[in-house]
Amino acid sequence: MGAGRPWHTVTDGLVEWVSADLRRIGEGLPFAASLTDLREAVRERGAAVVQAPPGTGKTTLAPPALADLVTGRVVVVQPRRVAARAAARRLATVTGTRLGGFAGFTVRGERAVAASTRVEFCTPGVLLRRLLSDPDLPGTDAVVLDEVHERSLETDLLVGMLAEVRSLREDLVLVAMSATLDAPRFAALLGDAELGSVPVIACPSALHPLELRWVPPPGPRTDARGVADVFLDHVAGVAADAFAAGTTTLGLTTPPDALVFLPGVREVDRVARRLRHLVPTAEVLELHGRLDPRSQDRVTGGPGPGDPPRIVVSTALAESSLTVPGVRVVVDAGLARVPRRDAARDMSGLVTVATSRDAAIQRAGRAARQGPGLAVRCYDETTFAAMPAHVTPEIAVADLVGAALTLACWGAPRGEGLALPDPPPPAAVRDAESVLRRLGAVDGEGRATDLGRRLAGVPADPRLARALLDGAELVGSRTAAEVVAALADDHRPEGADLGALLRALRRGTAPGASRWKDEVRRLRDLAERHTNRSGTDRAAPGSPAGTGSGSPETRSGTRVGLSTSAAGATGLVVALAHPDRVARRVGEVYLLASGTRAALPPGSLHGHEWLAVAEVARAQGRVAAGTGAVIRAAAPLDPEVAELAAAALLTDRTSATFRDHRVTARRVRALGAIELSSVAVPPGPEDARRAVESALATHGLGIFTWSPAAAGLRRRLALLHRLHGAPWPDVSDTALVARWPDWLGPEVDALAGGGRADRIDLHDPLRRLLPWPEAGRLGELAPERLGVPSGRDVRIDYPEVGDADGRPVVAVKLQECFGWAETPQVAGVPVLFHLLSPAGRPLAVTDDLASFWSGPYAQVRAEMRGRYPRHPWPEDPWTAPATARARSRR
Repeated sequence: MGAGRPWHTVTDGLVEWVSADLRRIGEGLPFAASLTDLREAVRERGAAVVQAPPGTGKTTLAPPALADLVTGRVVVVQPRRVAARAAARRLATVTGTRLGGFAGFTVRGERAVAASTRVEFCTPGVLLRRLLSDPDLPGTDAVVLDEVHERSLETDLLVGMLAEVRSLREDLVLVAMSATLDAPRFAALLGDAELGSVPVIACPSALHPLELRWVPPPGPRTDARGVADVFLDHVAGVAADAFAAGTTTLGLTTPPDALVFLPGVREVDRVARRLRHLVPTAEVLELHGRLDPRSQDRVTGGPGPGDPPRIVVSTALAESSLTVPGVRVVVDAGLARVPRRDAARDMSGLVTVATSRDAAIQRAGRAARQGPGLAVRCYDETTFAAMPAHVTPEIAVADLVGAALTLACWGAPRGEGLALPDPPPPAAVRDAESVLRRLGAVDGEGRATDLGRRLAGVPADPRLARALLDGAELVGSRTAAEVVAALADDHRPEGADLGALLRALRRGTAPGASRWKDEVRRLRDLAERHTNRSGTDRAAPGSPAGTGSGSPETRSGTRVGLSTSAAGATGLVVALAHPDRVARRVGEVYLLASGTRAALPPGSLHGHEWLAVAEVARAQGRVAAGTGAVIRAAAPLDPEVAELAAAALLTDRTSATFRDHRVTARRVRALGAIELSSVAVPPGPEDARRAVESALATHGLGIFTWSPAAAGLRRRLALLHRLHGAPWPDVSDTALVARWPDWLGPEVDALAGGGRADRIDLHDPLRRLLPWPEAGRLGELAPERLGVPSGRDVRIDYPEVGDADGRPVVAVKLQECFGWAETPQVAGVPVLFHLLSPAGRPLAVTDDLASFWSGPYAQVRAEMRGRYPRHPWPEDPWTAPATARARSRR
């Protein structure tokens, strides 16, 4: 950029030219040396990836450098609102322009942009909605995606969507900026098949010497409730010690500013309060997303002349996307709060995890940007080595309902055809589309409906957006907007009481109340614009009955017949957003319509039987009461309102069960997993069939009693199937269970009339499986009994079902087989004879009678003739008459 090229802003309708030089602005910033490479890459390819550590000046220098190359606006996407505001303010300051002039910002609920603004900072959601409204992005000539290494869900979507826009708008400049070494991946995504990856502009770190210390706690960092209070006290103590030691350690004449990293707002608040007591000489400031803009600017603007040294206690905001000036000491708790989805319990929310090694390195590096620094880690080197190397992409673990709607509105259901950094998990996408179909936001093919496109225009989760629109018709736009604004922000009500939180927000005593009131105004305007439209698409699968645009309302916007109490209205809006989280008390815990059980923390909600749960999270220990989950936010709910809001989950069906050999049935009316009423009714044939089928799948054929005749027939058929195959049926357990309707149908139908399964003789049902005409040969191929030379018919014992080597066995007294030379066969295999003594004890086992008479018989005769003298033991068994009788006494 030439020294004479000016930026300009508009003030009071006049054009104010402000000459500024990038060389001056970039003085002392390492990224200034990379500007030439960035310009060349953009001129040649129209896209680039910048790889530069935090604090090198890429966010300050890259946007104005691009503004010098294009005529339209440069839009810079920051992952967080506070970062977008701070970056815009910083650029306005260094260019000597007012905020909203050359540099401005747009975040949810706040905008400082003029028609002449050249560089606009915004959050990912803002740009996503602009793309859905007009994919050409008129007036925008360049887009910068900052901090893509954080792998937020919306930023990942922007990567794919903007890459697609560039294929149609070759003049659109696209730059992705990363603070870690994953730049080549994004360079490939932004490239094309012909020229390959776009250039990567690397900027070396400008770290000064950094002293690293390890101060692990004496106990675990987390417990059943989350981050342990004992650990937070440890962090506060370590931070106080590091602040006190910083002056000497770093060779400074005045105490340095310190930065403390913690996972969430609760932890920031506790440690900040503790530090104000431990270090009264320092100004202890908090930094997180709930702060009002003035408090955020107080931190990001840096210390003023004569200000006391500062200790900034921050969430991950200050990790890479936001620079806190003056920091020379960093204390890192090593924890992060990230979104997670529990598909099994249908829960989504923020959970505390160990931060990645990449993030830990970035946090420590914050201490050495402006001079030698000190970084203290509140964990040991073993814990550091066990941390994941990189941050887990949000798309892999988060709830995807909002993302799925964005992709559907973009015309790429499920992300198909988009060059996303990582594809969304198929199971999570299926679950998300199921929710969207219930909302009426997508059709059966996953394409966005008209209602879905309107929901995508509401800056909230689609479930909250639908609750806003439906709730506005039922309880009024103001109440609906108040509840949705509270749910859409990161509020955590005390005792899970959402109603109490709303009262505090209205009074202005809750943190973030000012921002909440601004959001309420915006959402209320959206809701009223929607309800004034034609509502032909309002009625959708899963919507509450009667919530279309023609629903009767009073002048205040409250549906006739509904309770107008504040608590009831709050619960209704919550239930409209999350009908699957309508909950009923069962003992000491609550059962959600989704089937999840969760405990309620101590508070004013305990007397209510029904709750509309806005947030439920995984938990262990006493707080979860053995359920594995705890309710974080909820409002009371009346039963009739619960049924209205969750009408799509209402069922009224007969449920039959098989127990104690009988089929019984009950007519159950339920709201999801919550049973509303249950009445005993006679089971019908179909009920009986379903119950038996379920019992067979669970317990197998053991639910029936096998008579000897039925068991014998089954063994005969099993042998024939094993030896000859089809058409003889497979009568194994698996086969019989699978084919039960073919052979047990009439008997199961009889159970519907009150019959008992243990009184069913399975012999005749089993005969229904016999093949015809082959069934006529069953007695020939596998007879029940075998005639022996003595004249008796002896029972044949067939092998057990499943015995792959078993043979048919005949147990008979030896004397009954005299003269039998040829061993008979059954089903084509020789019978295995168990030759018995007169007392019925086994003497020999053989399937070759001729060999037995010619050999082993002589030894048996010698041993047995003295023991059984009244029974014949002839020397010649071939000619002796077979008999079952003993000789008479003389």
